[in-house]
Amino acid sequence: MNNFNLTEIASAFVVLFAIIDILGAIPVLLSLKNKQHHFDAAKACLVSFLMFILFFFAGRSLLALFNIDVASFALAGSFVIFVLALEMILGIDIIKNEGNNPTATIVPIAFPLIAGPGALTTFLSLRAEYHMVNNITGLLLNLIIVYFILKYVDKVERILGSSVIFILRKFFGVMLLAIAVKMFATNFKIIIAN
Repeated sequence: MNNFNLTEIASAFVVLFAIIDILGAIPVLLSLKNKQHHFDAAKACLVSFLMFILFFFAGRSLLALFNIDVASFALAGSFVIFVLALEMILGIDIIKNEGNNPTATIVPIAFPLIAGPGALTTFLSLRAEYHMVNNITGLLLNLIIVYFILKYVDKVERILGSSVIFILRKFFGVMLLAIAVKMFATNFKIIIAN
């Protein structure tokens, strides 16, 4: 394991932690739970891990297969994030429950909250920076944290209290909206330039 490097693991971990931003997603998770959306923490982490790995090894080829570039993929993801942000800020339901057993495990938790376009493309770009084993280790460490936050989000709510959660939901809704707008603007410029 000559390629195993703690500095590279730490760097990959910090970059991914910032872009995944699971702490910032806590109000989104609570909002989904309050709307009776159920989710499985282990399944969400497993699905997002598989998405990261698939994108890491075959992202550009996979998108090219559908004649989609990375910028268009990120632009589409910005719309999903935008809708989630509007729900949080305005307190309205845009994404409706489907079926008798609504689940948010895959969408929007695994994608785009955990393995969103920004996180996927960032992970892909880390390939050029650090060795594969260090990138994957940094990702796994992030997903362990994500798992515990997803699993115990109700306890987090009890500790913080409903008024703090309400303020956080509005604040992070605005932050999520800003991220969506920035993601849209950045990738729209790339598409127009090409």
